[in-house]
Amino acid sequence: MYRLEPGPAPTFARPTAPLSSRVAYAAAHIVPKVDADNTPGRPADIDWDATLAFRRHVWSWGLGVADAMDTAQRNMGLDWAACTELIRRTAAEAAAVGGALVVGVNTDHVADDVISLADVASAYLQQLEVAEDAGAGVVLMASRHLARAADSPHDYELVYRQVLERVQSPVILHWLGDAFDANLAGYFGSRDVKAASDTVIRIIEDDVDKVTGIKMSLLDAKSEIDLRLRLPAGVRMFTGDDFNYVGLIESGSDALLGAFAAVAPAASAAIQALDSGDLASYRAILGPTEALSRHVFASPTQYYKTGIAFLSWLNGHQQSFTMVGGLQSARSLTHLSEIVRLAHEADALEAPELAAQRWHDLLAVNGL
Repeated sequence: MYRLEPGPAPTFARPTAPLSSRVAYAAAHIVPKVDADNTPGRPADIDWDATLAFRRHVWSWGLGVADAMDTAQRNMGLDWAACTELIRRTAAEAAAVGGALVVGVNTDHVADDVISLADVASAYLQQLEVAEDAGAGVVLMASRHLARAADSPHDYELVYRQVLERVQSPVILHWLGDAFDANLAGYFGSRDVKAASDTVIRIIEDDVDKVTGIKMSLLDAKSEIDLRLRLPAGVRMFTGDDFNYVGLIESGSDALLGAFAAVAPAASAAIQALDSGDLASYRAILGPTEALSRHVFASPTQYYKTGIAFLSWLNGHQQSFTMVGGLQSARSLTHLSEIVRLAHEADALEAPELAAQRWHDLLAVNGL
């Protein structure tokens, strides 16, 4: 064991003007009701006040919110009924405060594991209607149903074409790697990233006026840069690489990151530094957060959400360290202890004394 003395709170300042050098979204988590039956297999019962307050926290730092994404436990506790309400409530909150918002559109409301390509497109369009009716921007998420139904790259092109021709405003595509979801291995028609990238480019070029960017979450910096260089003019690369985002953002990627939900003040301060041309300060601020993120997103990567919720609790954004589906149990005390240490080093503890007290209380409950 080791001992850390709480230091002073970080002195990051909220921006006085919109961030300009990069577009940055934090993929936000959800906060459950403390006294609800949020156990495995039960419908998500969400604390809406705390959940929306966290989104206001993100917006207050000049970042956009990406909601109803995998960080919000899509396919891991967040059912479609709760997801629909989340989209509508967050969109209303975004309109009220002037916050930038995109939300995930998927096919996960369909109960059957295997459906036809036509049904995949129809499922996407059903969720698209919910998002667009709410007034939210759209991230067209990678679909497990499409991964199962597609036999070739052409099948991906067919489904995306059918969906993109119906969107009301340009959308962000989403390429989520199998480190996050093993069901998505070989997405876009190949396990070879170069071949799959060819398919992505064809999809975008066929409907370039309907695509504003792509979020790439393969944890492969070189492949992201290679694809970024091939994107048509005006189409953005949103890094979803929670292992390598410091260099990727510096070299030209925008950001749509679960990690930014955990370090919103530092992320904002770093981009403010980029806005002013101060690359040294950008690296000094954001660099230490990458070690924290790498630990939060360590294998098995899909359980990174536990670390996001843990940091939210340490920082006072939720009443207890609980998650829908009981997912707070997905990481060990040893893992959480390292999060505390790395967050301390990265200036990611917004109220260090509170974080120390909450961590000590959790250790005590576990007999330590």
